[in-house]
Amino acid sequence: MIQSKIKFHLLSLLLFLVGSVFGQSIKKNDQRTPVNYVLHKMEAQAFKIVANGKSASIYVDSNDWKGVIRAAKDLGDDTRKVTGIASLVFESTKSEKNAILIGTIGKSRIIDKLIAAKKIDVSSIKGKWESFLIQTVDGQLVVAGSDKRGTIYGIYDISEKIGVSPWYFWADVPVKKSSELYVKAGKYFQDSPKVKYRGIFINDEEPSFAQWARGAYGGINSKMYATMFELLLRLKANYLWPAMWGKSFNEDDPLNPLVADEYGIVMGTSHHEPMMRSQKEYTDRKKEIGEWNYETNEKNISQFFYDGINRNKNFDNLITIGMRGEGDVAMGEGDDLKNIQTLQNVIKKQREIIQNVYNDAPENHPQVWAIFTEVQRYYDAGLTVPDDVILLFCDNNWGHIRRTYPEKEKVKNRIGGGGLYYHIDMNGGPWNDRWINTTTIPKLQEQFNLAYQSGLDKLWIVNVGDLKPKELPIDFIMHFAWNPDAIPADKTQKYMIDWANRMFGNEHAEEIADIVSKYTKYNLWRKPEAQVPNIFSIVNNQESDRVLKLWKDVVDKAEKLKSKIPVDAQDAYYQLVLYPVKASAGVAEIYLAADKNMLYAKQGRVSANDFYKRAQGLFEEDKRLSDYYNNSMAKGKWKNMMSDIHIGYKMWSMPRANQLPEMKEITPLPEPTIGVAIEGSELSWPNTTDKATLPLFDGLAKSSYYIDVYNRGLGKFEFTAKANKTWIKLSQSKGVVEKETRIQVDIDWNALTNGTSDGTIEISQGNSIVPIQLSAIKAAQPKIEEPYFGSLTGEFSIPSNSYNTSVPGKFAKWVTLPDLGRSDASMGISPVTAPSAIPESAPRLEYKVLLSKKGKATVCLGILPTQDINPARGLRIAVALDNQTPVIIDARKGLVDTFGEYTPSNLAHSKVLKPLPPLNKDIYLNGNAKQRRSEVFDNLRWLDTELQIDEPGIHTLKVYMIDPEVVLEKIVVNPDNAHSSYFGPIPMQHNVK
Repeated sequence: MIQSKIKFHLLSLLLFLVGSVFGQSIKKNDQRTPVNYVLHKMEAQAFKIVANGKSASIYVDSNDWKGVIRAAKDLGDDTRKVTGIASLVFESTKSEKNAILIGTIGKSRIIDKLIAAKKIDVSSIKGKWESFLIQTVDGQLVVAGSDKRGTIYGIYDISEKIGVSPWYFWADVPVKKSSELYVKAGKYFQDSPKVKYRGIFINDEEPSFAQWARGAYGGINSKMYATMFELLLRLKANYLWPAMWGKSFNEDDPLNPLVADEYGIVMGTSHHEPMMRSQKEYTDRKKEIGEWNYETNEKNISQFFYDGINRNKNFDNLITIGMRGEGDVAMGEGDDLKNIQTLQNVIKKQREIIQNVYNDAPENHPQVWAIFTEVQRYYDAGLTVPDDVILLFCDNNWGHIRRTYPEKEKVKNRIGGGGLYYHIDMNGGPWNDRWINTTTIPKLQEQFNLAYQSGLDKLWIVNVGDLKPKELPIDFIMHFAWNPDAIPADKTQKYMIDWANRMFGNEHAEEIADIVSKYTKYNLWRKPEAQVPNIFSIVNNQESDRVLKLWKDVVDKAEKLKSKIPVDAQDAYYQLVLYPVKASAGVAEIYLAADKNMLYAKQGRVSANDFYKRAQGLFEEDKRLSDYYNNSMAKGKWKNMMSDIHIGYKMWSMPRANQLPEMKEITPLPEPTIGVAIEGSELSWPNTTDKATLPLFDGLAKSSYYIDVYNRGLGKFEFTAKANKTWIKLSQSKGVVEKETRIQVDIDWNALTNGTSDGTIEISQGNSIVPIQLSAIKAAQPKIEEPYFGSLTGEFSIPSNSYNTSVPGKFAKWVTLPDLGRSDASMGISPVTAPSAIPESAPRLEYKVLLSKKGKATVCLGILPTQDINPARGLRIAVALDNQTPVIIDARKGLVDTFGEYTPSNLAHSKVLKPLPPLNKDIYLNGNAKQRRSEVFDNLRWLDTELQIDEPGIHTLKVYMIDPEVVLEKIVVNPDNAHSSYFGPIPMQHNVK
């Protein structure tokens, strides 16, 4: 959404006073095209698109670009979609009154004539990249573009504002009907996009996308691509990497590049397909060309490159240069120095080919070099490419960028600039992430803002897999690319509401935005393909039950809302809301049910079989949901599009079929038999010799824990429960159990004195008695009026945004990043390009904490898994208690820096380095989950250190920014690894008024 300048067509003072939306100036706005100039009822001097059963005709010069003429015809048909009356399109320079005049400056005689007659002033857009002007002039509506795509964007801007979504085809978003359409009198212009090239990469297209295209269009051909080109243009995007696995864009259908050029799409090829040649073009000619080795086969490979550029020379291309090994792997035999020299020779030859084909300097023909995986090592080692080439940096395949724009490139003011290749879909390491949307808008905003602010602003290309079901992140990234400054972190929810409004109308926009925000957030906790047993704890913090409730709540909300959605929007609602919510929740619950089944089977609970059946039922429901998507939704339009296998991954690659996790059915004992399980333990009684002991009750947190009394056999039994102390409160003292019942244990804290009190609970069935021990600790409340965190048992957690004080630094400050991460918000730095700091001048967050014991306290900082984006200095954050010397933790080096006397130069090479205390690698680990726990899968990195507590009581915990890209999500003090869980202890702030 662009920060645009808007000038008035001279209107009457009356119109000005009543508040025309065309202001004399416009402030930053959070919409790419901020002014909604379309009206649905007549206003003085407004232009009539459709009124009184008649539509305005459209005139476009036949000499204008074919893509402009084609888009003008789309506009004519869009008026039909909205009103039932099409606008006729004439390829003529002579027009009638009340007409829409469309054209490109210097290409359209219609527009040039208006300029010459001083009817329109195009100085604000002339010579700019992809800019346009819309103006009412003498009863006409003029759309003038600075270039081909500028004009096309102006046309589609009107289409969207009259009610035709860019997603009308690709997501079946209904057209917003209206009987009349007007354009408010005035002048509006759209400035150039902040990111020059903005596009998507169709990848990992088998089985879903390719099967759909073959069924719907007979192949991945020009007819199919035409729909994609139109979508991109309606989104104001301009760039495409086409489907590539076993596909050849230029050869599978020779019309493909012609249609792309006609539409106005800049074509490229993926990061490992140089010189406009697809991988398939090589594999089809492998016998003829020989091995893909430039060292041994330079002549044939160079000819292969030449043929690709020569074939596509008349089209609008962004040429990928460089070379990787065959099949998207590293080139060579592992010798980086040799590979660097080879790559330098490759690029030199490729530039010579570009020079020869175009008979022009290579710098006049845009090129991009993808610094992907091992190529980043080469770049770091000093491999350079010509200054005009775009340096395309990449993410880690799972949505965290690996480099910001290097300072050395800024210093030399590199002409080509930098770009970003980013994944919202992944087929490969570290793990597949293909099936459903697992990317939140706050995460995209944080990562793309980091890229943009650092200077990666020339090109954004996004791996979108099958395109569906990644509609939401595609929409956001293309909007954000136009003007990243227009959607700051605190506007992401507003964007979500705006998106829902654009898709479904205003009535339920907030509800839909909330639903979609939640399911993507929950997916990011643990992406469906990366689900394994025992991620969420069943016995600690009631975690699995809380996770299940959150999923069920959002599903219930989506299902209830379905009946309120208009009939014509039901297909779009299923695609964009209901299917991803229900299917994602189903996969999550399958694993939660399987976890309970396995634990309960181990404990001998007859209810284990209920969870076995629940997982099986969810498995069948998953199939039904996908079948409806593929075969019934939109009358079968998207057949096969939802065909990815997504349950039961054992390695990174897609399994052959969906598969349930391991489960067990148990055979109940012939007689009803008591079993007892307690919160905080996976053991069960009476079959265990260990003593049953509930977790320590904390008088500050007013702890409450449960005891499960369950049946291991057929029939029913009666039980009794009694405590030996009156201050122990039980939710029930007796009952009848067929399967299981839960007793909640609370403490009457008013009846206890300060200190530790012990007690026992006995659960009995006949002669079978299970004693359960417990202890409760109470202390005087600290004398402090401010909110604080803490516990009497040691462990507690702090959401990063629940600080007491935020102290700005010399060049930066901590800011809240709403809805980013697992919790309600994270804390990041503004500006993200601020210089690194030393603690004295760094922004800091202060938290009041109660620490109940002297000695060492372990402090764990949960940060987002930011990559090694600036290897010259690291990724550092500092923590201190009260006025102690801050301990600086380097997330990249795994070192703690305790600066003594220091200067800013010491930030890169500190005086005192000592090994980081051993990481609590078992923090929040559950059983077998250790095999697949990492910052990548968890979307969180834990850093921990120890701080000295001289006296128990209230202290100030301080967190300092050292490097600005580190984002703080959570703090855990004294993690209790004996009672581990994925999210850790539930945060509890005290003294909150």
